Amino acid sequence: MDLLKHDIVSEFPAFKDKIHALKLSNAHFARLYGDYDALNHHIALAETGGSVMTDEALEAEKKVRLRLKDEISRMLNAD
Repeated sequence: MDLLKHDIVSEFPAFKDKIHALKLSNAHFARLYGDYDALNHHIALAETGGSVMTDEALEAEKKVRLRLKDEISRMLNAD
């Protein structure tokens, strides 16, 4: 399984253009996007054995990733 398929564009393919526009025009969205991307890569590394992390720490990071994704989703779905 390709764990990086949790990237924002793969999660929200219908919003590809809006994601790009928001990254350029909205500093808060750009920060959320960057934080999500970095965390997603860190989680993928841990899940593929590229880094060592306790199960508890991994679950905590996944919860943070989910909160970031929820906020990004709200921004993408806003008019």
